[in-house]
Amino acid sequence: QVQLVESGGGLVQPGGSLRLSCAVSGTIFTIYSMGWYRQAPGKLRVLVAAIIDGGSTNYADSGKGRFTISRDNAKNTVYLQMNSLKFEDTGVYYCNADLQSGLQRSAYWGQGTQVTVSS
Repeated sequence: QVQLVESGGGLVQPGGSLRLSCAVSGTIFTIYSMGWYRQAPGKLRVLVAAIIDGGSTNYADSGKGRFTISRDNAKNTVYLQMNSLKFEDTGVYYCNADLQSGLQRSAYWGQGTQVTVSS
């Protein structure tokens, strides 16, 4: 059984920083990509940043220059360093992994971690 466990959310003032972590556990053969999504109240879940096997990264325009996604392959963990946080960064952040477990390739989601940017 594959599990994604996120941590690192919290309350931060505008201009502050947070680092989110997502650890993947279970029977995993290959992780093709991992990413972070944000869901603000009343809005759809949107991509924040993604990193694929090999290290290429992709960012939503809203986070470019402020957010950095990285991955520790040995730990099956993905990180999202968020700097210069803004009110509009508030939301529940979900980790996503596209991976091969046994014979099946599927997308998995974590339970989400709340990020609140408020003064």
